[in-house]
Amino acid sequence: MYNKYTKPLIQTIKERCRVCYTCVRECPVKAIKIIGGQAEVEIGKCIGCGNCVKVCRQEAKQYLSSVNEVANLLKSSAKISACVAPSYPADFFNIIDYKTFVGMIRKLGFDYVHEVSFGADIVAIKTMELIDNEDEKRYISTSCPAVCELIRCYYPELIDNLAPVVSPMIAMARIVKARCGEDTKIVFIGPCIAKKGEVGLKEVRGEIDEVLTFQELKEMFEMNGISPENVKPTEFDTPLGGKGALFPLNRGMHQSVNIYEDLMDGNIVAADGREGVIDAIKEFATGDIDARLLELLCCEGCIMGPGMGTNEPPFRRRSRISRYVRNIMKKRDAKVFSNEVEKYERLDYSRTFSVDDQRLSDPKKEEIQKILLEIGKKSEKDELNCGACGYETCNEFVKAVCIGLAEKEMCLPYSIEMLHKTVKDLENSNLQLESTKEALRQSEKLASMGQLAAGIAHELNNPLGVVLMYSHLLLEEIDEASDHNNDLKIIVKEANRCKNIVSGLLDFSRKNKLNIENTDFYEMVINYLKIQKIPESIKVSVEKNTEDSFVEIDKDQIIQVVNNLISNAIEAMEDGGSIKVTIDGDKKNVIVTFADSGPGIPKTSLTKVFEPFFTTKQIGKGTGLGLAVSYGIIKMHKGKIEVSTNADPSAGPTGTSFTITLPKITELS
Repeated sequence: MYNKYTKPLIQTIKERCRVCYTCVRECPVKAIKIIGGQAEVEIGKCIGCGNCVKVCRQEAKQYLSSVNEVANLLKSSAKISACVAPSYPADFFNIIDYKTFVGMIRKLGFDYVHEVSFGADIVAIKTMELIDNEDEKRYISTSCPAVCELIRCYYPELIDNLAPVVSPMIAMARIVKARCGEDTKIVFIGPCIAKKGEVGLKEVRGEIDEVLTFQELKEMFEMNGISPENVKPTEFDTPLGGKGALFPLNRGMHQSVNIYEDLMDGNIVAADGREGVIDAIKEFATGDIDARLLELLCCEGCIMGPGMGTNEPPFRRRSRISRYVRNIMKKRDAKVFSNEVEKYERLDYSRTFSVDDQRLSDPKKEEIQKILLEIGKKSEKDELNCGACGYETCNEFVKAVCIGLAEKEMCLPYSIEMLHKTVKDLENSNLQLESTKEALRQSEKLASMGQLAAGIAHELNNPLGVVLMYSHLLLEEIDEASDHNNDLKIIVKEANRCKNIVSGLLDFSRKNKLNIENTDFYEMVINYLKIQKIPESIKVSVEKNTEDSFVEIDKDQIIQVVNNLISNAIEAMEDGGSIKVTIDGDKKNVIVTFADSGPGIPKTSLTKVFEPFFTTKQIGKGTGLGLAVSYGIIKMHKGKIEVSTNADPSAGPTGTSFTITLPKITELS
């Protein structure tokens, strides 16, 4: 809905919108579009009821302000009338005497202050004249502009049922101009946002110059320092209103002309509020309501309008209106009122309405079914109709998604399910990240040790060579019967042992080059096992789960890795057991697992298995270089070696698995 004459009536302050969908829920025509989790009013579809403004706790919805425009108008030389809606006693309750309230408005600079309640009296009379006709035509009251917009935009088939009578605001504007002159400027002051949109409609454009809400009027009082204590009380300008002051209340229109809703007669039916108005219109359209007049107020009476500046409860507001009407009816001259009505009821109060169809076609069933499945609604049982999205049913919500008014994430069960999935994925990612970080730490540690080992090995090689050379020379020169012969043999033996250790350190650091050849890993393992002596208590099996087990490797070095792993497994299973070699792969890698049924490796030792000189074997049974050398060989092949183990029988079968991943094509650096 627009005003003056192309500005949006209601806008969203995105920074304040908290995605609660309350505005969607309260919008009677679902003119709220969710984009990127934020609610925006679809201006063309909005009927100006202001429900979204009332229910937004964050004040993210703001209606078009007219404060500056009215202030500028008051500075002009034109004669200006303030036409005040009859619901003001429900808002300005702190002003005991209504004449003081009138005085405050005059002090703002208004030349006249009129009661719209007189216009309401005229509208009630004109509407009841339609009902008194014998043509039996059914009508919908047109006092509420939001109801008129609802019919024009969403129930165009009922456009001819709108009573061809102007609203009390327009009626009073015509009366003021007839009394004060056509050049009189008119500012309507009331609780309604939809009035700001009504004045821009082509059928009544130009009859009202500006619209202020009561909240905006309070702002102007504050801006100008106007209070009840510094003004002179004055009476409203004539004509003074009568029971039309009841218009802000449900059933107020027909009570203003002393007609009451007869439950047996059923000629007049009244409804208010978002749900009540929609239900009444639907039943009126189907003929279930056969009343001659359907009196509707989009709010729960105008006293609950979105432009009110009070938080008082509804029955307290209603009580103040009733009390005000009782008081003024005691003081006002019925004959004078009757004469004023007779004088002004001859004016033209008719109006027409044009259709502005905003209805959208329903999406195809296939589209609806697709979205239902995407949000987990596989059957009718899954359609909870919880309303958390702002729509009454899952079906309505899905239609809104299909036409671009809603987003799938608005569905609470779907969002919770996606959140659980995200949390689970995040948990898995964290576990993988922790595992990768641990592997990286281990890799960095072993790389540093490899550099240190290489340096030490090169430094020891030369003195070891000198020791061995002179030891052999002495052995050749000394008599075998000499007492020193055995001592020299021990020196040679231990020096050779040191040489082997140094050679192992060099293998671990892998500073030597690879002799790459394309090798069938499966055949290589089979051939290795044929020439190895495996204890009878150990069962070894080989399983191939890939068609292509060829890989580019240095065959001799990889055989050394295979030998280290199988030998370690055999030595770990002194009482017998099994070793299973599984060969898998994909397009890029060959993956080989060596799994034994041994006692497993304690968790405290697991991070040290690839470190040089670390061993779980008894003293004298190993140097602790086998796995360290294997790690170095695999690293040179741009592959990786991983270990998993279980040493706790209560947690399941014990055993250790070493998994080697080798790229099928080895790129040497």
